[in-house]
Order: sequence, then C-alpha cells, then structure tokens
Amino acid sequence: MNHTVPFALMRRAFSAAAISAVLTVPAFAADNVKIGLLSTLSGPGAGLGIDIRDGFQLAVKLNGGKLGGLPAEVIVADDQASPDVGRQTADRLVKRDKVDFMTGIVFSNVMLAAGAPTFAAKTFYISANAGPSQYAGEQCNPYFFAASWQNDNQHEAVGKTVADKGFKRVALIAPNYPAGKDALAGFKRFYTGGEIVSESYTPLNLLDYGAELSKLRAAKPDAVYIFLPGGLGINFIKQFVGAGLSKDMTLFGPGFSADEDVIRAVGNPMLGMFNASQWAHDLDNAANKKFVAAFEKEYGRLPTIYASQGYDAAQLVAAAVRDTKGKLDDKAAVHKALKAAKFDSVRGSFKFNSNQFPIQDYYLRVITQDSKGRVTNRTIGTVFKNHADAYAAQCKMPAL
Repeated sequence: MNHTVPFALMRRAFSAAAISAVLTVPAFAADNVKIGLLSTLSGPGAGLGIDIRDGFQLAVKLNGGKLGGLPAEVIVADDQASPDVGRQTADRLVKRDKVDFMTGIVFSNVMLAAGAPTFAAKTFYISANAGPSQYAGEQCNPYFFAASWQNDNQHEAVGKTVADKGFKRVALIAPNYPAGKDALAGFKRFYTGGEIVSESYTPLNLLDYGAELSKLRAAKPDAVYIFLPGGLGINFIKQFVGAGLSKDMTLFGPGFSADEDVIRAVGNPMLGMFNASQWAHDLDNAANKKFVAAFEKEYGRLPTIYASQGYDAAQLVAAAVRDTKGKLDDKAAVHKALKAAKFDSVRGSFKFNSNQFPIQDYYLRVITQDSKGRVTNRTIGTVFKNHADAYAAQCKMPAL
C-alpha cells in the first residue's frame, strides 16, 4: 500500500488546519482592566464630576484595588465641560492609553462629542451620568450603556408629581444644551391639566438669574420647575429665595438640582423642596447601606446621585470583567455580560432595556431635617415602577 501523501494535498490540509487554528484562537484573560474616567473636574460643574470620580474610585477601593478580580487602573482626565476637549481626550484615552472602558462624562453635549472616537475604537462606554435622547433612540450604539438614566426620566417623574399635586400654572427653567431640552420635554410629557406660563433656556455657565426672576414675577406661576445642576442650581435657589419668590411659588426640581451638593451650599432655604430621583441615600437595601456608610467614612460627606452612579458604573464594569473571566478582547462576551447587569445596584431594581438604558423605579423626595439635624433628602414615595424611557422604540440596535 502506498502511504505517500501528495505534496499539494499536504499543503491544502496544512492551510486548512492553520486557518481553523486562527479562527478558534481563544481570547486570553487580561492582566488588568484600564478605565478612562473622563469627567468635568473644573468650573461650575466640577462638583458633579468629582462625585462621579469619588464614587467610582470608592468601588475600586472596596474591591481591593480590583474590578471583577483584575487589578484596576483608572486614568482620570478633565473634560472642562467642553465638547472639543472631551472629544480630543476621549480619542487619546482609547488610542494612546488603550483603555478597556470609558466612563465619567457629566454633560450630554460633551458625551455626544466624545462618543464618536470611543465607539469608533470599539470601546465600551458606561455612562455614570449623561443619557442623551439621541443615544437612547435613533443613534443607539452597542458600545454605549447608561448606568444612570435617560435624560428625560427624572423630569418625567416630577412632571407627574406637579400634576398630581394640582399645580395649574408652572414656569420652567433649564440650561440651553441637549440635556436641558430633554429635561423640559420629559417634564411636559407627564405634566397634564395645567398651563406652562413660561419656558426659559439659559446659558450653561449662567450664574446671575436676575432676568429669569423678573420673568417669574411677571408670570406669577404657582410652581417653578428648574433643571439647574451643580453651581447653577446653587446660585438660582439662593437668588430665588432672596428675592422672596418662595413665599408664593413652590419650587420643584429633578434629584440633581436638589442633591446633597446643592443642599450643602444653600442650606435651610431648600427645606420643603420636592424632587425626584432613581436613588436616595435612605433607600433600604444592603448595597445602598454599604455604599452610603463607606462614602461618608471615606469622604466625610453624604453621597450625591452622581456619586451613586459612579459607584454603580464601577460595579457594572466589575460584573462584566468577572463574567467574562477577564477576556476583555472578546467584545461579544463583554457586551453580553454588560447587558445582563449582574450586580447589586445601590438603587435597588435595575435592568437594561433594548436600547441599553435602564428600566428602574423613580422616587419622590423632599428636603427636610433628619434626626441628626442635617438638611437632607428624605424619600416619601414612589412615582414610577419599572419606568422605561420614551425613545427605546426608535432604537434599531446595530450589531457589534
């Protein structure tokens, strides 16, 4: 019997085996996980970015410097609340530093600018704040996950609350940028049975609200709804109360316009202000109790919504690293693990919708004095259960 194999046949067999070997090379576990934490760390919005950073880094510390079992390297950068700086820095983080995940952006205009280089590099972005309607709807992207909310959601909860409480004449104020437009659209979506007597969009860096206060005096609303995060809200509320308007107009806001950073700066004038959020420091679940106690011990202050979202973003990354056994080059596996969201959120119930934005509960809070004499938020009810955003049906999620 002739056992000689023709050379051409051997070559074809070898080539087929080589191709098969290439196609079946397994993904190897990474030595560490690198996160680009790009946030607003200077200017009027700095407090928001600092809280996101502190919440994220607290999660890393509580996990022994690791996320999902891998040593975590967090590269922190300041976007200066500038879309141009955000885009350039995101490009550097994904190309030069080759981060595995991006997170941290506060403002939606910066997020929309930084998204392009991030997605082009096939790097997963885990949002710890910005949730623009574009990414929830027609521009949804498999590399974008919102560990926070969609921009409209907190405002929808307050719109329903203001309507339920019977306020008939409402004035609206928000900054003139994408999240400001989303905010007031969300409020109006659920505010029914009353009249919007004025709607103002102010510059994102405005700190003197004299013109807006004059407009309120003339319009005479019975309720005022503001979306003015960070230093914007601090200045407005001080000026609103100082002008005596709080005697005749009830002030409402989303959670982040009535959060602990604003309360610390304004104090007693905020007592009685209603707001809505997907999170509160007094939510009764084990993950939240651990987070709040650890944050107070580490930083000496109550955490804000921003800090809670930074913490949850880190826990989501940790879950994805853990569930892929560190094989971060396997994008499909990482995507599947992120979508599963197998972590204990500080907000309680949490899952992703088809557009990779959360389905979650929203709570009504009021600013009051607690048993320690602190001016702070207290949860008084649930506005929405398992609430999804209004744009998910517009999302035709592309393949990876």
